[in-house]
Amino acid sequence: MRADDALPVELPGTVREAVLTPLIDHHCHGVRRDDLTRARFEMLITEAGAPAPPGTTHFDTPAGAAVRRWCAPVLGLEPHVPPAVYLARRAELGAAEANRRLLRAAGVAAFLVDTGRDGPGLLPAVDMGRLGGATAEEVVRIEQVEQEVAVSATSGVSYLALLGEALAARAVRAVGLTSVIAYRHGLDFDPARPSRGAVIAAAGRRRIISEARLTDPVLLRHLLWTAVDVARERNLPLRFHTGHGDPGLDLRRADPALMTGFIRALQPVGVPVVLLHCYPFHRQAAYLAAAFPHVYVGVGHMPAYTAAGSASVVGELLELVPFHKQLFGSGSHGVAETCYLGALYYRRGLARALAVRLAADEWSVQDAARVAHMIGSGNARRVYRL
Repeated sequence: MRADDALPVELPGTVREAVLTPLIDHHCHGVRRDDLTRARFEMLITEAGAPAPPGTTHFDTPAGAAVRRWCAPVLGLEPHVPPAVYLARRAELGAAEANRRLLRAAGVAAFLVDTGRDGPGLLPAVDMGRLGGATAEEVVRIEQVEQEVAVSATSGVSYLALLGEALAARAVRAVGLTSVIAYRHGLDFDPARPSRGAVIAAAGRRRIISEARLTDPVLLRHLLWTAVDVARERNLPLRFHTGHGDPGLDLRRADPALMTGFIRALQPVGVPVVLLHCYPFHRQAAYLAAAFPHVYVGVGHMPAYTAAGSASVVGELLELVPFHKQLFGSGSHGVAETCYLGALYYRRGLARALAVRLAADEWSVQDAARVAHMIGSGNARRVYRL
């Protein structure tokens, strides 16, 4: 990543170096390994979940404009080329070379890959690292493990035993666990651990519809508490998708403040809770991180989606979240452009936010450099024990 691209403002040398230091991308997904049609590419640069209305395009979004402005030069094009020219160049290079260029240009030292979206068309964690010139680690999505157990369990009792064993086995090679309960039920769930009898009964019903996504509130709570037990045993963080995300989501139920009871119940357990995405509830997430010692906030994919407005989002998080509680994560998925733009706009947003505080003499140069190092990589190394 060129320094002039990442630094839209003048910064003192030590702060400049801190902002440009290689990042730990603590939250990303695999990207497509195959060549993409325009329709498929457009679906992967938006969270809309549907094609743009007739006569329009998803390139006419902040993220779409950012692809043409910033990703085009990485692929050897002039900035602002038309979408058709950009996609033709991408096809000419091929998916592997486009991925390699974009992932390496992001300036990432380690990818922590949520493998919940694994599939034959997506790069696994090891290939994300190889193409990106970085190390790569796995973060296990607990709902994916439950799906596998539901298919193989022969009874409610075996479901309980297999779920604990399967999560523990996957956790051996993972650096964290993550949940998408917000997309299955909402974050307004009962924080109490369900009784064994209630779980066995619900598991018996689950076997009948084992191929379906888990939505049963009793089993979701049991899954969470089983993950808590595994996370405590292996000293792993437990992450939650919140806020902006799945297009089928009732956004009101993705407010992280709704899970305050569960967060409070976990405090004596000592398992770190990492809130992902959060936007537009990033202020609520900021309060939780400020109020609870075990709660952390991921910057998330909103710098990439807000693009030129990223300084506002990054600055608002800095208003309240303790600096040792924030973590950079691109939230990238589908196409490597989302990883590159996540890193670029995080750096641009942070640079602007730091410049404002330095100009107002709110922070010293040493403060600004230390904060940039903590959010960019230091906090992730500590929380994920890298």
